[in-house]
Amino acid sequence: MSISLEDIDISAWTALETAASDPQSGFRYLNLCTVDTAGNPQARMVVLRRVDRLARILEFHTDTRSPKWQEIAAHPRVTVVGYGHQQKLQLRLEGTIKQYTFESQQASAAWRGLSARTRSTYAGGPPGDSLAFHAAADDASTQPLDDAEGLAHFGVLILHVNTLDWFQLSRENNQRAWLTYTDSGALHASKWINP
Repeated sequence: MSISLEDIDISAWTALETAASDPQSGFRYLNLCTVDTAGNPQARMVVLRRVDRLARILEFHTDTRSPKWQEIAAHPRVTVVGYGHQQKLQLRLEGTIKQYTFESQQASAAWRGLSARTRSTYAGGPPGDSLAFHAAADDASTQPLDDAEGLAHFGVLILHVNTLDWFQLSRENNQRAWLTYTDSGALHASKWINP
C-alpha cells in the first residue's frame, strides 16, 4: 500500500475541513442518509458547514420543519456519503447526530455566521409544502424577509462520527480502509479491507 492508515485519517479529515470553507470542494455537498418513520431509507444532499477534526464532528444546517429533522429526532444514527471527483475518493461516515434549535448557543452562533441570503431560505413555508403561485409572487420575492421568522425555523445538526469508510478508486488497484473513533474523537482502530 502506498499510503498508510494514519495518512488516510489525516488526509480524509483535511479534505473535509477544506470542504467546509470551500464551495468548490468535492466534499462540500454530502449525502445525508436517514430512516423515516415508516422505516424507509431517505437520502438528500446537505451542505457541510463546519468540521472539528479533533472531536470528529461534522456540522450541517437545516429547517426544523423538514422531514429530515423529524427523522433524526426518531433515529439519530445516520450515514453521510461524499465523493471527491478529482481525487476519485469516496468517504462514508457513520455516527450519531445531535440537534440544536434556534434557542441553543450552537444555533445562535451558526446563525450569526450566515449571509442574509442564506438566512432568508429559512423564512416562508415548510420544506416540501406546495407553493401557491399568484400574480404578486414576483413582487413578494423582492420584499425583505423577516430575519426572526427564519431564525425560528433554523436548526443545527452536529454529527459525531464514529466510523469512516475510505474508498479510493483507481484504474488498477482500488483501495479501501475502515477507521473507528472513540467518543472523544481519538482514532481507535484502523485496517485495510477488501474494496
